[in-house]
Amino acid sequence: MPAVNSRLLVALATPLLLLLALGGLLQRQGVERLQALPTLLIGSGLLVASAEGYRRRRHRLLRALRDPSELPPP
Repeated sequence: MPAVNSRLLVALATPLLLLLALGGLLQRQGVERLQALPTLLIGSGLLVASAEGYRRRRHRLLRALRDPSELPPP
């Protein structure tokens, strides 16, 4: 069985976590809806962190393509 990449698991878990939180918000009423907020906040935080990391990696790659002298030594 091939090893599963941890980034792939996080990438798949984030939307599922958000769906779980939204489902919890829809099923609960009143004050009980607050119980679903931590899940929603964590899922949103993971999504933002993932997008920021992706943006940073793309920016670094673009900078390296424009100026190869900025590449880190092997």
